[in-house]
Amino acid sequence: MNHKSDRGKSGVLLVNLGTPDSPEYWPVRRYLSQFLSDRRVIDLPGFLWKPILHGFVLPLRPFRSSAAYKKIWMHEHDESPLRWYTDQQVKKIRARMDPASDIVIEFAMRYGNPSIESKIEALRDQNCDRLCVIALFPQYSSTTTATIYDEVFRILGRMRWQPPVRTGRPLIDHPTYIDCLCRSLKQGLDNLEFTPDRLILSFHGLPTSYIRKGDPYYTHCQRTTEEINKHHDDGHPAWTLAFQSRFGPVKWIEPHTSDVLKKLPDDGARNVAVASPAFISDCIETLEELDIEYRELFMDHGGEHYAVLPCLNDSELAIEALQSIIEIELSGWT
Repeated sequence: MNHKSDRGKSGVLLVNLGTPDSPEYWPVRRYLSQFLSDRRVIDLPGFLWKPILHGFVLPLRPFRSSAAYKKIWMHEHDESPLRWYTDQQVKKIRARMDPASDIVIEFAMRYGNPSIESKIEALRDQNCDRLCVIALFPQYSSTTTATIYDEVFRILGRMRWQPPVRTGRPLIDHPTYIDCLCRSLKQGLDNLEFTPDRLILSFHGLPTSYIRKGDPYYTHCQRTTEEINKHHDDGHPAWTLAFQSRFGPVKWIEPHTSDVLKKLPDDGARNVAVASPAFISDCIETLEELDIEYRELFMDHGGEHYAVLPCLNDSELAIEALQSIIEIELSGWT
């Protein structure tokens, strides 16, 4: 990566969703409070949602979430997998860069640490005079990508420093990303010790009301599935689309991954592989929900073999994809 310009440095900020600082009750509660107070995430009037949030959700939900985080916490690093992998991605990209490059790369979390504000300030202090923000979500949603950009511009709105800003497009529009994702999925399937009867792409769910209001997330998930199946010709069955992580009593987009897994053994599919291209890095949704909770669900309903394929994480394919994304987003910026 040898980007040069006639001006100062280009600051690149890679932003992921977020994570608590530890898997204990109070750090998890602080994280959930920040996350669930975002109007982009919970689209309800404050006078309805705040009593529910502070009276029921925040006192109780952290117990369950804390137990889940403890199952997947990387104690050797004292970090969640999401933060560890994101940090490793940035370090490996930096290691491949020309030392004379004018690109400065940092990462941040929308909720939790390191905060977007602290990293924007770090880029300013490293003499960056333009800023490119890339949300690490392959599919756009107002609940993920948009809230990151909201926060970036809210922070810049309080600062005297006002650099030119670019925001990255959805990652599914980057051919190298799709290619690397498909190669990663093929590697995962090749490493299985069984032959799957069914392949499931499990995306994070979203309330149907958000889709009705214009959020393109469902369409982006369909496009991702089509692109993966377009490159999928190695003798395995086609990947099918499903959605996980329902929350609350409202209707969510379907089919639900949990419902699909319950029915598969009765349909004769007792050997299943699952992947989640909604995430670049493994996190609580993949490592705990998919790989622990849903594994138990599938086996309890008659399944025999179950595997969750790893996300790109900090693999060579991940670094190749992210480097290409950064280069494309910075192209022509002189």
